[in-house]
Amino acid sequence: MQKDLLDKTLSPINRFMHYEHAGGIVLFLAVIAALILANSPLEHAYNEFWETPLDIRFADFHLDYTLHEWINDGLMAMFFFVVGLELKREMIGGELASFEKALLPFIAALGGMLVPAAIYISMNHNLPSADGWGIPMATDIVFTLALLGLVSKRVPLAAKVFLVALATVDDLGAVIVIALFYSSSLSLVNLSIGLVILGILLIGNFMGVRNILFYAILGISGVWLAFLLSGVHATIAGVLVAFAIPARTKVDENEYSSHIQGLMHRFNREIPLKGPLTTPVQHSIIEQIKEVSYAAQTPLQKLETALHPWVNFLVIPLFALSNAGVAVGGNFLDDIANPVSLGVIAGLVAGKCLGIFSFTWLMSKLKITRLPENTGWRHVLGLSLLAGMGFTMSLFVTNLAFNDNEMINQAKYGILLASAIAAILGVLVLKTTGKTKGETDS
Repeated sequence: MQKDLLDKTLSPINRFMHYEHAGGIVLFLAVIAALILANSPLEHAYNEFWETPLDIRFADFHLDYTLHEWINDGLMAMFFFVVGLELKREMIGGELASFEKALLPFIAALGGMLVPAAIYISMNHNLPSADGWGIPMATDIVFTLALLGLVSKRVPLAAKVFLVALATVDDLGAVIVIALFYSSSLSLVNLSIGLVILGILLIGNFMGVRNILFYAILGISGVWLAFLLSGVHATIAGVLVAFAIPARTKVDENEYSSHIQGLMHRFNREIPLKGPLTTPVQHSIIEQIKEVSYAAQTPLQKLETALHPWVNFLVIPLFALSNAGVAVGGNFLDDIANPVSLGVIAGLVAGKCLGIFSFTWLMSKLKITRLPENTGWRHVLGLSLLAGMGFTMSLFVTNLAFNDNEMINQAKYGILLASAIAAILGVLVLKTTGKTKGETDS
């Protein structure tokens, strides 16, 4: 395919964006930038910038939020929408599509949520900080998969799939926790409006409506806005709307293949014009190919593919840039000597590892399920440690759990340190794991 000047200019950017772990690299750079700004002479300007008020007014109706709140309640709804699309896809035709496939990652993820929460609660019992028990329950799949790329030759494909499925279930658990425990006082009127509009989306799906604008307009202006005003965290709307997106094609694979072959045969028989233009018949055939190809796509997969770059390269890095900045003083060890930081560190590093590994071990020993193909216990240990990188979701829950700035900063200290420790230990364990039988360097 011939490339014009613009294609050649953007080619390096496109190659980077399609690199498997590019999202993790951008996220890492955003975290470093946030820490540098928060510990520089620009600290005050950095903090003030995110508190910039951004109001939306229409007649007597208005939304009065800061830039930081718009990112956390607005842009992050897009992140949770993509999470919902991934969950639905995995449940329909992925690693969560059958009971047998889903059982091990589900139980492992359950252990990876319950044990960290229990450890945190035990260290913050009867303290005002006890509400932060949801912080160490999360896994940051973007960071985790990026680090997994460093040791990809040491980890069998089935183990990687297990980690992705585990993190997917983990995301579902985080969504449920946020919905049940980190939503403010409810406005039943607004919640009812949101649920009615969600019902309209589901009916549209059932009736065969595939227009993405239908779901976007009602999802954003209806469900998201109603949930935002109801007290249920607005990001939950993102997940619910995602489950209303159609996941069916209008033509099956055989019909699509047959139709395309027929159209291509007609296209090739047409005598081409001299020059760059196509004949009217060829142009008509190309339009028909576009229509058939559109009908062969599911709106769910089309949306997921379209939104992934926006989430990986804008939403998550912007969230990290606005939330990860914390001033690290000269007495850092003293700063983390508090129940919040220590509870988060112990929960993410020890709790995640212990929960995932022990629940997986128990399932295997009871012969209820078995380890993924070519996967050994050292692999499970390394993956369990990597799952302790809670970063994005842990920071998100922190802002929901605490109103006190001191506790928020203490939690951030714990999240940053725990994620670093989990990353180093997980990579070291997997790096020193021998290749399993049946795995190659390819």
